[in-house]
Amino acid sequence: MTLPAPDALAERYIRLAHALDAHLPGFIDGYGGPADFADRTVQNPAQLRGEAQNLLLLAEQEPDAARRTFLTAQLRAMHTLTRMLGGEALPYSEEVRGLYDISPQRADLTQLDEALRELDAALPGRGELSEREEALRARVTVPPHDLLRVAEPILAELRRRTASAYGLPNGENFSIGLVTGKPWGGYNWPLGNLQSRIDINTDLPVPLTGLPDLLAHEGYPGHHTEHASKEAQLVRGRGWYEHSIQLINAPECVISEGIAVNALDAVMAPDEVAGWLSGDLARVAGVESEAVQAALRLARLKEAFKGVSGHAALMLHEEGAPAAEVLDFFRHYASATPERAQKSLDFISQPNFRAYIYTYSVGGQLVKDALERGAVTFGELLSAPMTPGELRADR
Repeated sequence: MTLPAPDALAERYIRLAHALDAHLPGFIDGYGGPADFADRTVQNPAQLRGEAQNLLLLAEQEPDAARRTFLTAQLRAMHTLTRMLGGEALPYSEEVRGLYDISPQRADLTQLDEALRELDAALPGRGELSEREEALRARVTVPPHDLLRVAEPILAELRRRTASAYGLPNGENFSIGLVTGKPWGGYNWPLGNLQSRIDINTDLPVPLTGLPDLLAHEGYPGHHTEHASKEAQLVRGRGWYEHSIQLINAPECVISEGIAVNALDAVMAPDEVAGWLSGDLARVAGVESEAVQAALRLARLKEAFKGVSGHAALMLHEEGAPAAEVLDFFRHYASATPERAQKSLDFISQPNFRAYIYTYSVGGQLVKDALERGAVTFGELLSAPMTPGELRADR
């Protein structure tokens, strides 16, 4: 198959991304384009800022509206990053908006207090909420040595449903492995050529009840499906090589995480997931069905706490709260063990993830709202360039 050649706009965009990655390793999440564009020669931040400004002007001349909108949003984020590299101290909220085109959100502590009371009443036993939660999770934990075996039938079913509902490009595939020592629970690494690698972190226990969501999020129809679909349709199909590279600090991540957060719902109804987990998957994993049902009730209650990490990030980066205070916040409002609280703090403390945390909560809700009001279909999200601004209801 002969691929279309990249144009000057895509080439300069990719080169700018690699120049930024030379200053901020990890800015590029994955790359599968021409090797000679991957020049990480260190350049002066002022030069990079000038190139970002020039590319913004060039992108505004792009005749295709969808491509123009996507590149403009991405380049604005890259311009924001060059300002930060040049020593400009942006307020944290402005950093979030500049990089991701969304606003950080605080949690409603009154609602969280009420959710904690409901959780306390629902969990069996007495003592610390975190200890009671862990006791329940322990009943449905899949040992690390058994994770990949239990994952096989889940991935097979998710792939079947994804292919049926949305289609998959020929030749797509990914490998999956176990890692430790990471601040996240799972990660998809785009490798190009329709391939990716999924890592599952086993620092903390992995419950059976979370596996379908985790594997849908990272694999089918989440990150892997999106990256492979866009490579097939946008890079190979249209020659838009800007989609051969994934950037961690840019608006595309809001869409990507929004897709992944809603991925399981896109192929399976919640009650069907619950029946699958408490039936066939419980038998595969050797877990009691009753324990699965109790863990699922816990998971539904914990949905009320999805804004806790974003609130903690504002405490840490905007208010200057000490790490100990943020850990206490996680331990109280996320009813987290010391180990889970530390993992959460580690994530929002990472330079590349300190503002990223809102791509899950804000991005997930943005995509969910757009899907529910019919502004976009899940299939369109998987295959077309999208920006947060395009999905906002009030745009």
